[in-house]
Amino acid sequence: RDESAYYNRGIAKGELKDYYGAIADYSKAIEINPRKRNAYFNRGLDKEAIGDSKGACIDMKKASSLGDENAVKWVRNQC
Repeated sequence: RDESAYYNRGIAKGELKDYYGAIADYSKAIEINPRKRNAYFNRGLDKEAIGDSKGACIDMKKASSLGDENAVKWVRNQC
């Protein structure tokens, strides 16, 4: 079970504006590898796109805690 397949599919779905599908794929990638910070970051962006600000902040804070500098900035400005 390789989280990168789910992660890459999440990226593709996000680009197609299938945000719910992307969120599901990122969630699966995170289930396989809970330290995959870019999956939290991208899932946060897609949650923001569907209007789930609270969920976006939770994911961005997690990505931030795992060392994602873009998430740190996002949290500072959005949460």
